[in-house]
Amino acid sequence: MDTSIATRKAEGVVDTPEGCAAIQRDLHKLEKWADRNLIKFNKGKCEVLHLRKNNPLYQYGLGTDQLESSCAEKALGILVDNKLPTSHQYTLAAKKTNSILGCIRRRIATQSREVILPFYSALVRNMWSTVLDAGLPRMTQTWSY
Repeated sequence: MDTSIATRKAEGVVDTPEGCAAIQRDLHKLEKWADRNLIKFNKGKCEVLHLRKNNPLYQYGLGTDQLESSCAEKALGILVDNKLPTSHQYTLAAKKTNSILGCIRRRIATQSREVILPFYSALVRNMWSTVLDAGLPRMTQTWSY
């Protein structure tokens, strides 16, 4: 049975050797889970995204293969890049979410909270969780939309 998993993420803080080891353990558990469920990984598509300046650039493996490193990833239309400043990444995410909110406002006849909230939850909240889950430091600035 040759199936692949669309997206699985092992994530965590890697500013210590213990954090790096925890992610490697998660990758090992993920591989064991795939073996138990007869799922074959396409290891060529698995990448490590190193963010932040103090990242030790630990090399991770999946089984006997070393995973390639990547400097950028695009998820849900948002680019997360280790070379862009955090504030710029949040600005790009804010522009994208404001665009989606504008589209929701223009396309939906009623502006009631009960109608708008499910669209917001499905489209905008997922986008912000992608940015926040990427390991970017949280900003204290409040975004208004």
